[in-house]
Amino acid sequence: MARHEELPVPIFTSLEPVYGTGSQLEEAELRFNKLKSKFIDFFGQPPDIYARSPGRVNLIGEHIDYEGYSVLPMAIRQDTIVAIRKRDAGEGEKVLRIANVNSEKYTLCTYPADPDQEIDLKNHRWGHYFICGYKGFYEYAKSKGIDVGEAVGLDVVVDGIVPTGSGLSSSAAFVCSSTIAIMAAFGVNFPKKELAQLTCECERHIGTQSGGMDQAISVMAQSGFAALIDFNPIRGTEVQLPAGGTFIIAHSLAESQKAVTAATNYNNRVVECRLASIVLGIKLGMKPEEAIEKVKTLSDVEGLCVSFAGKHNSSDPVLAVKEFLKEEPYSAEDIEQITNAKLETIFANSPSSLDVLKAAKNFKLHQRAAHVYSEAKRVYAFKDTVSSKLSEEDMLKKLGDLMNDSHYSCSVLYECSCPELEELVKICRNNGALGARLTGAGWGGCAVALVKENTVPQFILNLKEQFFQARIDKGVINKNDLGLYIFASKPSSGAAIIKF
Repeated sequence: MARHEELPVPIFTSLEPVYGTGSQLEEAELRFNKLKSKFIDFFGQPPDIYARSPGRVNLIGEHIDYEGYSVLPMAIRQDTIVAIRKRDAGEGEKVLRIANVNSEKYTLCTYPADPDQEIDLKNHRWGHYFICGYKGFYEYAKSKGIDVGEAVGLDVVVDGIVPTGSGLSSSAAFVCSSTIAIMAAFGVNFPKKELAQLTCECERHIGTQSGGMDQAISVMAQSGFAALIDFNPIRGTEVQLPAGGTFIIAHSLAESQKAVTAATNYNNRVVECRLASIVLGIKLGMKPEEAIEKVKTLSDVEGLCVSFAGKHNSSDPVLAVKEFLKEEPYSAEDIEQITNAKLETIFANSPSSLDVLKAAKNFKLHQRAAHVYSEAKRVYAFKDTVSSKLSEEDMLKKLGDLMNDSHYSCSVLYECSCPELEELVKICRNNGALGARLTGAGWGGCAVALVKENTVPQFILNLKEQFFQARIDKGVINKNDLGLYIFASKPSSGAAIIKF
């Protein structure tokens, strides 16, 4: 039997296989009816097909997917639905018209029906995420030798309920559902693992050096399971979480603008990790030019670090970090002396990395490498704990401890937290969370807390009083919208195509 990730995206003719039964199904039916009527309002005809992809919450394994390490997310029920209609060759001008159910916030975007168009990164528009999927689909079809004919106009309406800037992967949900909708409109279907890889590359068109976790879980998730996601090649392994625990997701209300602040935040860390891995490679015996050419991620030099640790009766790569990377920040000149090369030369092929070099005053190599190696170990400790023979009580406690350690590392070593997240995490722990940590890229967005199933209602009530009430009083959020900002989640299903 084919592995789950080798199967194509499922096509359903009803909503129940995706959304289950009860109130969630009723809510989904209302959304789809509204989406269809909005589509007819905008374009005069109903859509041909719908695609949906969920957001995700990463339980553990932050900022390590782009370093080649496994992560452990789960899909959430909040998703992005894309309704699409392919226009006939002679029907109107060849343009892509992308509308949104929330047309007050997201105005209609129009683009040429040209798969080779460049995305204007200096002029950030919400429709760019659809164009990521559009460009990626054509590039991929071409590479597979699939003839999808000449470009035609597309009419699109988007309905996303993953909170934006929340660290719950609203952008990946949008890019994945767009790519799958375009694919379905053209009557082709690729295996999930190929789509996971493709959509990761698609999102890089927007200028963030995404690692692939968000797209992989959005496309491949199975209802009821979290997943250990491995990379190179992408693979998902089901992880059954203990029944007595529930994950509560709470928004810090600080928006994380990943694409906008990439040069100083997200992409900056990608560059620091690459520099840390090159310097470690050289210190552990590689020639500078060899390290620059071959070493792309910290996982590429982990073997050298472990060999070094072995001489000290350990297998922990962090030993090499402590020995060979100084804790004080490095200047560009410091690194260039070690590498015998200009940083601009090392990153010559990456415009987004060159933007980082222009913005950065110095580079913290020790801290970033120590975070990545220790966080990678925590992911496997989390998975091993879940499949261990521990009592549920001990299991939940150990999982909580790992989440707390992860947050400390993200906050202190990787510096991707913010005051609002620190406050929220502290309140979660003070109210009985077994573990709480920032989730997603950080610099705003959400925290995830592990709590005992029987304490969920009281826990949510306490958070509303101690964190959200002050923000409601100040008018930051509307009381009626609280359900968007704090909710419990069990693992939900991945991408689907829906054809009524």
